[in-house]
Amino acid sequence: MKQNTEAYLKKDIGLIVAMSIVIGSVIGSGIFMKPGKVIAAAGDSNMALLAWVFGGIITLASGLTIAELSAQIPKTGGLYVYLEEVYGKLWGYLCGWVQSIIYGPAVLGALGLYFGTLLVHFFGWSPEYKLISGMMTIVFLALVNGIGVKYGGFIQAASTAGKLIPIVFIAVFGLLWGKGTIFDMPSGLTSHTGMGAAILATLWAYDGWTLVGFVAGEMKNPAKILPKATVIGLIIVTAAYLSVNMAMLAALPASEIVKLGPNAAGTAAGLLFGSVGGKLVSIGILISIFGTLNAKVLTFPRVPYAMAERGQLPLSNLLAKVHPAFGTPINATISQILLAFLFMTLGDPDRLSDIAIFIIYVFYVLAFFAVFILRKKNQGTERPYSTPGYPVIPWVAIIGSAFILITTLMDNPYDTIYALGMTVAGLPFYWWLNKKA
Repeated sequence: MKQNTEAYLKKDIGLIVAMSIVIGSVIGSGIFMKPGKVIAAAGDSNMALLAWVFGGIITLASGLTIAELSAQIPKTGGLYVYLEEVYGKLWGYLCGWVQSIIYGPAVLGALGLYFGTLLVHFFGWSPEYKLISGMMTIVFLALVNGIGVKYGGFIQAASTAGKLIPIVFIAVFGLLWGKGTIFDMPSGLTSHTGMGAAILATLWAYDGWTLVGFVAGEMKNPAKILPKATVIGLIIVTAAYLSVNMAMLAALPASEIVKLGPNAAGTAAGLLFGSVGGKLVSIGILISIFGTLNAKVLTFPRVPYAMAERGQLPLSNLLAKVHPAFGTPINATISQILLAFLFMTLGDPDRLSDIAIFIIYVFYVLAFFAVFILRKKNQGTERPYSTPGYPVIPWVAIIGSAFILITTLMDNPYDTIYALGMTVAGLPFYWWLNKKA
């Protein structure tokens, strides 16, 4: 089966394209939205910068480990399919359930609220309009992608270039022109939640690293290109994130970054480049988040659509329908939007992003362990790609992720138990649908 699948995949992807996939899929809203949250959790600028480094190391180890699964199971569906192949239908279903009911909608909701917050700040509107602004943006992108993937693809191509502009300008000129102190700057808060919460916040900025592994079967030489693209791409992203954070600290006191929250990057740009230059950089930040939100609106509905096609969700007959004229999974898209709207009314974007990252890392850890299981199962079989530094790299991913999960559970038991409860809530549907089948 694996050989037949690979035979139909056209192997056109080289190192440069693979690196651009890594960088383009990772860089989005987090680098602009999370610096304040990371400093607040870590307690000072030194620990905050260290949290960004640890987040990059965990992400790099995770990407190199998951890439081995991607190369051995070159099927559409990503994480959902990997877990089903290794652990069976129940765990694959639960992963798909979480992606459809919690992770996808929570990510859309967080991005929508982040975008709405920056939009109302940019135009000087009342903060109460951030919710409706975020919702209208999600609806607009759903309509664009609903009438054809090529239109959403056009937005994605245009926004990918735009997202790099504010990063380069803030990083370079902030470090050159900033007069502030970067190190040993306190957060200004009397208490902090610790490194676990700080690293969790950075992982939102690093999220998206799984996407390059999805195209492993289309690379010219995945054994060489995949690890190189992952390592170089994530090193570039980590360096960019550290540079932006240091530049913002040079422009603004750490305590001010904490107070400004999502608006800190735009404020720093205004201080560095003046009113007009700051506005232009702020537009670049809005474009970056808009492009990231577009990518999620385009891709996330594909998981519930794939599950519905297999009869694995309630109302599968409805969710599996494709628009007769546009050929897009319109009902699955609507389901994601409605759930995202529900999340947007219940929590702030930082809370939603923490819930999303926490619950998806539960399944990432299962995927990391799956590499050991497949190695034992397929012993003696040649692999198209092997995780470098095995077994150290997978264990770094597992231990780092486990640290994040445990500390998050201890620091924020309410939201984490809520997310786990929603995961377990999928079991009755699984048993009922299987019995019905």
